[in-house]
Amino acid sequence: MGALKLLPAVCIVLAIVPWVNCLNLSQPTTRDWWQKAAFYQIYPRSFMDSDGDGVGDLNGIASRLPYLKAIGVKAFWLSPIYKSPMVDFGYDISDFRDIHEEFGTMADFERLVEQARALDLKVIMDFVPNHSSNLHEWFIKSENRESGYEDYYVWHDGKTNPAGGRNLPPNNWIQAFRGSAWQWSDKRQQYYLHQFTVEQPDLNYRNPKVVQEMKDVLLFWLDKGVDGFRIDAVPTLYEDTELRDEPLSGLVDDPEDTNYLSHIYTQDLPETVEMVYEWRELIDAYQQQHGGETRVIMTEAYSSLDIIKTYYQSSSGRLGSHMPFNFRLITEVNKQSPASDYVKVVRDWMSILPAGQVPNWVMGNHDRPRVGTRLGEERIDALNMILLSLSGASVTYQGEEIGMTDVYISWEDTVDPAACNAGQDLYEEKSRDPCRTPFQWDNTAMAGFTTGSSTWLPVGDRYREVNVLVQQQAEKSHLKVYRSMMELRKSRTFQLGTVKAVALGDSVLAVVRELTNFSTYITLANLGSQLEVVNAVALSNSLPDKLYFDVVSVGSHNIRGGSVATKDIVLLPNEAFVLKARVGPVEKVYSSICDSWLQ
Repeated sequence: MGALKLLPAVCIVLAIVPWVNCLNLSQPTTRDWWQKAAFYQIYPRSFMDSDGDGVGDLNGIASRLPYLKAIGVKAFWLSPIYKSPMVDFGYDISDFRDIHEEFGTMADFERLVEQARALDLKVIMDFVPNHSSNLHEWFIKSENRESGYEDYYVWHDGKTNPAGGRNLPPNNWIQAFRGSAWQWSDKRQQYYLHQFTVEQPDLNYRNPKVVQEMKDVLLFWLDKGVDGFRIDAVPTLYEDTELRDEPLSGLVDDPEDTNYLSHIYTQDLPETVEMVYEWRELIDAYQQQHGGETRVIMTEAYSSLDIIKTYYQSSSGRLGSHMPFNFRLITEVNKQSPASDYVKVVRDWMSILPAGQVPNWVMGNHDRPRVGTRLGEERIDALNMILLSLSGASVTYQGEEIGMTDVYISWEDTVDPAACNAGQDLYEEKSRDPCRTPFQWDNTAMAGFTTGSSTWLPVGDRYREVNVLVQQQAEKSHLKVYRSMMELRKSRTFQLGTVKAVALGDSVLAVVRELTNFSTYITLANLGSQLEVVNAVALSNSLPDKLYFDVVSVGSHNIRGGSVATKDIVLLPNEAFVLKARVGPVEKVYSSICDSWLQ
C-alpha cells in the first residue's frame, strides 16, 4: 500500500521534468510562422493558365491553391504581376499599383488573397524597387524635365567626345544584360542609367521623393492584404555619386559582358542596407498599427557573407530583412561537389546568423538552371531532402517538388532579354527561359497548363512522365518524397531543434536534427555514384542501436518504418533517407506533455 501511495508523486515529478526542459530558455519554445515556413515561388506566366491564352494568370493560380496547401506550403511569393510592357517579363514596371492585363485584374488579385487567407496561406509580393519601365509616367515626366520629377532617375550629361559630336557615356559601367549601362535620350539630351535593359531606367534613391514614393507602394499592397515582400535586386539601389570607372574583374575577356568589371561602384554600397532598415521599420510600424500576423521582407542579394550579415541587422541592432535570401546552395555547390562543400555552406551561413534570427535555404529560382539540371537528376530526392531537413525557412521554386528539369529552347523560341541581347552564338549560356517553362500538371495536351493550343514558352518534352497527376498516383514519386518531408517539418524537432551538417567521407552528407526529449532525425544523402557504408554512432550522443526509416528516396530499397543498425548503414548511389531515433516510453510521455503544454 505504501508503494501505491507514492506512485502519484513519482508521476508528478516525472511530468515536471520535461516542462522544465521545454521551458529551457537556451532553446526556443516557439517560432513565428515565417521562421519555420516552407515558401514556394510562383512564376505567374508559367504556373496555370485559366483563359486559354497560353500565359499563366491570377485565376489560374487561385485554382491551384489547394495543391499548395496539400503539399505543405505555408506561403507563396509571386514573381511580378504589375502592369508592364513585358520587356523583362514583369520586372519592367509601368505602374506599381496595377495588375498586368495578361494576369487579370485587381479584383482577381483581391480574390486570390481572400482564397489564400481561407486556406491559411500567406501571399508574398515581388517588390522591384531598383527601376521602372521607361513607359512609366514617372520616367516620361522625368525625361521631359517636368517639375518635381527631374531627378527621379539617374541622369548625366556624359563626357565630352574628343572626336566631336554627341557626348560619350559618363563611365565604363556595364548593364546586367550586356553593353553600356547608359542610354542616350534625344528628348532630354542626357544619358540615363539602366543596370538592366535599356527599357528599365534606374530610380534615383538619393532623391527623398523617390524613397517615399516606393514606401507608399509598399503600403498600398499591405493595405491589399499581402503578407510581405520579396525585394528584387537590392544591391543595385545606390551608385557612386562620383561615377567612377569600375575596375576590370579579370574573370572574362568580353568587354560587353557584365562580369568584365568588378561592380564596386554600382553594387553593395553602404546606403543600400540602410534602405532595407527603413523598409523594415515601415513594415514593423504597419504591423503595430494593424495587428495580425507578422509581415515579412525577403531580400535578393548575391553578395558576400560579410555584407549579407548586415541585411539581418546592423551592428547596433537595427533590424533589416527577415530573410536575406541564402543562395549558397546555388552558388557554392555543383555536380562535382563533395559532401564537405555542402557542410561548408551550412556552417558558413550559421556563422553569420545573429542571435534570435533563423536561417533560410534556397536551392533554385527563376534565374538559375533547375536543381535536377544543375546538380543531377539522379539526386533530385536527395537535394529536396537536404533542403527540407535544414533548420529555419525553405524556399522551393515551382516544379522542383516533382523534379522538373530545364527544357531546351531554340533561338527562334527564345524570349528572355538576357539571351536575346547575347545573340544566337551565346544565347544558351545566358538564357533563363529553360527554367521558366510551363508547369507540368498532367499528361494531357500542354501538360494541363492551358486549354489553348500554344504556350508562351514551349512545354517540356518529358511532361507525360514528369507531372503532378502521375506522381500523385504512383506508389513512389518525387512529389510523395517532398510531401513526406513537409510532414516531417511539422515535428517539434524540425521546428525547434538544433541542426548539424557532417560529411561522412567524400560522398555522404548527414544532416542531424536534435531537440531534448524529442526524437532525433538524421538525413543521410549519398551524393556519389558508389555504394557507401556508414557508421552513424558518432553523429549524436546516445543513439540507439537501431534507427528507423522515416522518409526514403524513390530509388531506395528501404521502406518507411523499417529498421537499420546504427553502425552499419548502407546507401546505394544517390540514395537518401531520413532515419529516426525513436524515443523511449518515458520520453514519449515527456514529448506528449511538452506538445500539449506548448500548443
